[in-house]
Amino acid sequence: MWKQLMAAGMLAVLTSSAVEAQTPSTSLGPPPRGFKRVSDLVKIPRFLPGLGVLYVRPETLPAGPFLAYDRQGRRVSTVYMIPVEDIGNRKKFDLAGFAGGNDHVSVYFNEGHPGVEVPHYHVVIWHVNKRGEARVAK
Repeated sequence: MWKQLMAAGMLAVLTSSAVEAQTPSTSLGPPPRGFKRVSDLVKIPRFLPGLGVLYVRPETLPAGPFLAYDRQGRRVSTVYMIPVEDIGNRKKFDLAGFAGGNDHVSVYFNEGHPGVEVPHYHVVIWHVNKRGEARVAK
């Protein structure tokens, strides 16, 4: 129950963040200036099944936002990676807003991986519907 309440609180903080000045058509274009492909920063595959190709501004690690693209270069989601320890310590996050329409949100646990090695939660704000999400599933 506590974890569900924390996840709901994180979602409220994320969705109330200021939205970047970006129109829906440009939100599907290439990543904004300053974003780097994560696979160029750490040793991970370029395309991650379930997420896609990720871009991040290195100075925003570990939380992000990470911008996720499908194999055709279309932006499908914005991802935040929130360390479990920070949730337990009730850390406040002032996260950058996200741009584009939002269809649904996924929140799930991750043990850690290159770039964000500590256990954390992925908060995925999907800008596409479930069919669009399926484009990055495999």
